[in-house]
Amino acid sequence: MRKIALLAGGFGTRLSEETTVRPKPMVEIGGRPIMWHIMKIYAHHGYKDFVVIGGYKVDFIRDYFLSYRSKACDFTIDLKSGDVEWLEAVGEDWRVTVVGTGIDTLTGGRLLRARHLLQDGRFGLTYGDGVSNVDIPALVATHESTDAWCTLTAVTQPGRYGALRFSDDRRLVHGFREKGVADGGLINGGFFVCEPEMLDLIDGDQTTLEAEPMDRLIARGKLASYHHDGFWQSMDSLRDKHLLEDLWARGDAPWKVWA
Repeated sequence: MRKIALLAGGFGTRLSEETTVRPKPMVEIGGRPIMWHIMKIYAHHGYKDFVVIGGYKVDFIRDYFLSYRSKACDFTIDLKSGDVEWLEAVGEDWRVTVVGTGIDTLTGGRLLRARHLLQDGRFGLTYGDGVSNVDIPALVATHESTDAWCTLTAVTQPGRYGALRFSDDRRLVHGFREKGVADGGLINGGFFVCEPEMLDLIDGDQTTLEAEPMDRLIARGKLASYHHDGFWQSMDSLRDKHLLEDLWARGDAPWKVWA
């Protein structure tokens, strides 16, 4: 696995207090976009080649990365020639590709539109609004121990999320209900490991990743799971943002696995 794809194109309507001016993955926790926190998690484990799959307000994401160095480093600029001398080497050793996939494209369609950037081998995939201390190497090892085309990270979160149903050995996923009843249990926490073959199961722009493609993976016995018992939290509402902000401010952010 070399590239990590981040789904960063939704409207974030349940966080409209923030997302009227920026896409949800760019809403800040501790002065940094939550997507930066996710990228730091992956980079800690050696994965530093990112494909950011944008849609709604994608220019906000483009501007952030295009100006990343200038906002982090001291510099001298020759205003006549435009030449810039950077006075320090501050920044992340990441490679970031930002791709726009349309305003109204759904999650599966977004991934399909980025196919040309992901089809050369196994890749990681997650949502641009959830942080975790998931053991990425263990997740990858679990995927490699199966013949699955996709392995998702199953986490415990009660309430508004959909529940998963598993085989007896809890390796293969037999049922995937997105945003189901509030029955608790294990749910899809993102942090996928994917084979490019799974992209063949996406029909087009109006395909939701969590619907037909997951059903087709299940029908083929190609959707596996890695069970994560540690911290996981999505930023789906203002209440979630305040929770994450409080953890970061107290120096008690479990997802901060980097030094």
